[in-house]
Amino acid sequence: MKLFDGLEEIVKTDEPLSEHTWFDIGGPATFFIEPRTVDELAQVVACCRDNEIPIYVLGSGANLLVSDSGVKGAVIRLGGDHFGRITRTEVGIKSNASANMGKLVLRCVRDGLSGLECLTGIPGSVGGCVKMNAGGVFGDIGNVIESVDVMTSAGDIYTRHRDDLAFAYRSTNITAKFVLAAEFRLNEEDPQRILKQVKQIWIYKKNTQPLARRNAGCMFKNPRGLSAGALIDQAGLKGKQIGGARVSSKHANFIIAERGAKAFDVLKLVEEIRETVYRKFEVYLELEIEVW
Repeated sequence: MKLFDGLEEIVKTDEPLSEHTWFDIGGPATFFIEPRTVDELAQVVACCRDNEIPIYVLGSGANLLVSDSGVKGAVIRLGGDHFGRITRTEVGIKSNASANMGKLVLRCVRDGLSGLECLTGIPGSVGGCVKMNAGGVFGDIGNVIESVDVMTSAGDIYTRHRDDLAFAYRSTNITAKFVLAAEFRLNEEDPQRILKQVKQIWIYKKNTQPLARRNAGCMFKNPRGLSAGALIDQAGLKGKQIGGARVSSKHANFIIAERGAKAFDVLKLVEEIRETVYRKFEVYLELEIEVW
């Protein structure tokens, strides 16, 4: 622990990452660190840099598969009240990175601010959603982002504004290691109308996606003009199981982790899906989730 002198309260060693991912899968992290303030984060980043410790940034663990052997390095998850703060602004609302996306959507409903309804039912923290331009058939988060506060792996902090940001399908041009906060340009609207739309989107997702099971959301990106889920379904892979990993019978682009599932099972199933879909349709499926 000498590496992190003065930071002992926020540093754990050999922390099982299975406890911090939606898949409930993954080996231990050498260091698991939860900075509570920007200053603490800067200290942690400097320590890791000076000691050549690899840094992995964890949000809510929704779009992530961690290997059974774990992570050799420092897994950093922003914690504490500061990083979960949500505040009103002149253009809409500003959310710090560790705030839960579902709670942010409900805050917008309460305040009568429209624009983030499309994120209803999407798991994850605000920072993670911004970094991957999370969204779906109803829209993407990048459409309403006004600015993003970031910190680099060198500890530099700056703000990137709308005209300097580019959002594409499940990607952005944000290369900084940490998203600290994002401001969203939203429109004032009747809270009841916003709530009605949120409910409609939630019902749609509840009926079409396995929201209550252990999974990481959509596994594969949709190829241009195609649906990954439809391709997997048409390849006859719904219900396909390897070890404790199974293709959802509700939505084929979801892999369910049954009790006792290992990351190895999920990766073998991913390989099987890719090979089968490519053999049948000559389409290579690209992962949407991150693998550590």
